[in-house]
Amino acid sequence: MQALLRLARILSVGLRFGLHEFVPPLAGNRLLAFLSGAEGETGAVRLRRALETLGPIFVKFGQVLSTRRDLLPADIADELARLQDRVPPFPSEQAVAEIERALGARIDDVFAEFQRQPEASASIAQVHVATLRSGEEVAVKVLRPGVERAIARDVLLLETAAHLMEKSWAEGRRLKPREVVAEFAKHLEDELDLLREAANASQLRRNFENSALLAVPRVHWDHCSRRVMVMERMHGTPISQVAELRARGVDIPALARAGVEIFFTQVFRDGFFHADMHPGNILVSTEGETRGQYVALDFGIMGTLTEQDKGYLAQNFLAFFNRDYRRVAQAHLDAGWVPAGTRVDEFEAAIRAVCEPIFARPLKEIYFGKLLLRLFQTSRRFNVAIQPQLVMLQKTLLNIEGLGRQLDPDLDLWKTAKPHLERWMQEQIGWRGLVRTIRREAPFWAQTLPALPRLAHRLLAEDRVAALRAAVEQLARESARRNDLLSALVLVLLVALAVQALLLLL
Repeated sequence: MQALLRLARILSVGLRFGLHEFVPPLAGNRLLAFLSGAEGETGAVRLRRALETLGPIFVKFGQVLSTRRDLLPADIADELARLQDRVPPFPSEQAVAEIERALGARIDDVFAEFQRQPEASASIAQVHVATLRSGEEVAVKVLRPGVERAIARDVLLLETAAHLMEKSWAEGRRLKPREVVAEFAKHLEDELDLLREAANASQLRRNFENSALLAVPRVHWDHCSRRVMVMERMHGTPISQVAELRARGVDIPALARAGVEIFFTQVFRDGFFHADMHPGNILVSTEGETRGQYVALDFGIMGTLTEQDKGYLAQNFLAFFNRDYRRVAQAHLDAGWVPAGTRVDEFEAAIRAVCEPIFARPLKEIYFGKLLLRLFQTSRRFNVAIQPQLVMLQKTLLNIEGLGRQLDPDLDLWKTAKPHLERWMQEQIGWRGLVRTIRREAPFWAQTLPALPRLAHRLLAEDRVAALRAAVEQLARESARRNDLLSALVLVLLVALAVQALLLLL
């Protein structure tokens, strides 16, 4: 019932703002135009206002769309860009009351100065500038009142829609809509806990400590709670203001290349990446030695990848950059992303037909709308399973590509990314990777090796074949759990020793 009521609300808002004009069969309908009463405003403005009215999830949808100027008319992209940090704020009195309640102290006792007018306002929270008693400039982020209820209501609607999609659409099972919604809901829930966001910021700052590419604000933990976060105030020019950046001496093509490097470093080196990289969350330093350095803001949505995910992604990306479509197809089969009976040669040919036309072209000549459509058609033909754990990465890739298009349409995305992936692969499978693995696994084997005499004694005291099988199975389980090269090598050695011992005993 709640889902039906919310759906009715969405339809009524769409009618009120005349959004029927964006639906081709309904565009120009005089009755709907009369009922909407939305005259005097452009369609772009009405779309933006409708998304603001519908709440946080719809605002986030608009934020993602705003980065894809290749898919939208310029007026709509400009209006949706306002959703990145210019959502109508909530009253400052409510913000002050929320901060005092969360910190358990009066606002004047915590801050020497506190600006009542918010510096930025987004779908879930808004930010005020303040000065601590120590004299440090800080940014104070506070959640919108009632935002948890609004998001829970929309998530319920998404879950209902996903359930209906799986039941009524043949493609529903393959697309895994319920798992995708669950992944999205999990990240939204994380975004509503500012203590978690503060921890994300600290982790990302530690990952890029002393980096010339990316700066991350320091968190003031003494003044943080689930609904309030206080962090170092960062200065810079919004990355969307390309003309201003160029006027301040920032090398725009170098900035675009650095953005690609930051993304691939986060994904493949750390497995921990900023998953909400729309222009409203990124500044660029324009002063002194840090000119051209990225400044990250808003750490509510972060993505994580396992070592297995990173390995398969790296193989796919490198094979793609090398135009080795057979390897791309085989990597999908090895990962279980396509059915086991799929013919590799047919899958390879389909991938080649989609990807080959976009190579050796700058971003301005790649029509991603058509590319996405062809990729979707190919995935449907071969029953490619959607990977819910990679949804945030896919969203971030869209943001990165959109940013790259705004900064430098002549950027060769493939040429820029390839060296970083090759270096990462060399570090994983070369001698550096082996040394790193040995260091990581040393504590585990320090505990396991002393148990080997006891296992050998069991071979002598019990049925030899059964005991050998049990010991080998136990070690195999440990090796599978650890899933690394060193464990596999040690397992082979131990099995060889056990077999030799058994032959001697027999």
